[in-house]
Order: sequence, then C-alpha cells, then structure tokens
Amino acid sequence: MSEKENNFPPLPKFIPLKPCFYQNISDEIPIEHQLLVKRIYRLWLFYCATLGVNLVACLAWWIGGGSGANVGLALVWLLLFSPCGYMCWFRPVYKAFRADSSFNFMAFFFIFGAQFVLTVLQAIGFAGWGACGWLAAIGFFQTSVGAAVVMLLPAIMFSMSAAMMAVAIIKVHRIYRGAGGSFQKAQTEWNTGAWRNPPSREAQYNNFSGSTLPEYPTVPSYPAAGSQWP
Repeated sequence: MSEKENNFPPLPKFIPLKPCFYQNISDEIPIEHQLLVKRIYRLWLFYCATLGVNLVACLAWWIGGGSGANVGLALVWLLLFSPCGYMCWFRPVYKAFRADSSFNFMAFFFIFGAQFVLTVLQAIGFAGWGACGWLAAIGFFQTSVGAAVVMLLPAIMFSMSAAMMAVAIIKVHRIYRGAGGSFQKAQTEWNTGAWRNPPSREAQYNNFSGSTLPEYPTVPSYPAAGSQWP
C-alpha cells in the first residue's frame, strides 16, 4: 500500500507549507464510531469559533470601559487552544478509535477532562481571565448595555461547548469500558512503545490474516471440453 499523503490542515497552494496530518474519518474510523468522531471534530471547530467570538467580545468589553488585559488573554487563548485542542484531544481520540489504542483513550480522557473544566470556568467568566462568561457579561450591564449584550454571546457558546464536552466524554468512556479497555492496557502500550504510532485496525487484520492469497506452484490442468474424465 502506498503511503497516505497528509491532508490536514487543508492549506492553500500559495502557502509554502504542507499539511501535518492525514485525516479521513470515512476511511480510517470503523463505521460504528464515525458519527461520534465527526461530532467531536465539529466540537473542536465550534470551540475554536467560540474563542474567536470571545476575542471580539473582549474588544467590545475594552471599548465599553473594561480592562485591555482581557483582549490580550483572549488572543492567547485563541492562538493556543485552537491548535492544542486538535493536537491534544482530537488527535488522541481519532487514533484511539482508529487503532483501538488504550493509551490514546487515556490521553483523551485526561486532557479532554481538563479542557472541560477550563471551558466551565470560561463559561462562568471570572474577572481577569480573558473570557466573557456569565459573571463578566451580567456584571457589565451597569456599565455598557451594548457591550454586555455582545459579551453574552460567548457566554452562551462556552456553556454549549461545556455541555457538548460532557456528553462526548461520557459516550467515549462508555464505548471504551464496554470494549474491555483498562488502564493496564494503556500501561502495556506505553511500555512496548506501541502508543507512538499504533497500527490501524486494517493493518492489524492484515498482519494477522495475511493480505495476499496463497500462490500455487503450477496452474491446475483440466480436461478439454467434450473429452472424458479418466
């Protein structure tokens, strides 16, 4: 089989950079898990969009009389968590379902769990965090109604992101435990080094059953039509 060419992120041709990952959910993920993996991917996209909206809301917050430090933190969250979210929790769950990797499942649970807690804190909106959550938005109505209305949008989106993250981690955990996954399997993958590049399910099947048919030394000779069998 020829090596698959990286296709993510889909960069324009005029950019002198090449994609870093190969991603094809329909080709690499078992059909029974494709919908869940697609939803987690869309969740990552939605969270990135939430961080972008949060940056705009922090600008409105600053214009309305708030602190400019929130704008800087919001920009840091956008530039940091957008790629790190893909690398640190979507890629692990993608590889986990692709290769039935216990280590990647565990990495997803720990990192995605931390992301869920952070998203809840962003939805709450403590002062000085660079996140337009509920406390920041509601408390700013006394200063600027227009800016506070804009700040409500990321508060709603952070809340939706947290709710979808909770549902996602529960569903993935049920599938993992239902398939007999355990922390001991993750340790075994770590000790053997299989976690670095776990083979896909198709490769595992080919290694077990063989990907080619047996070859005969000679072609069987059959009698011509109309002749009698000996």
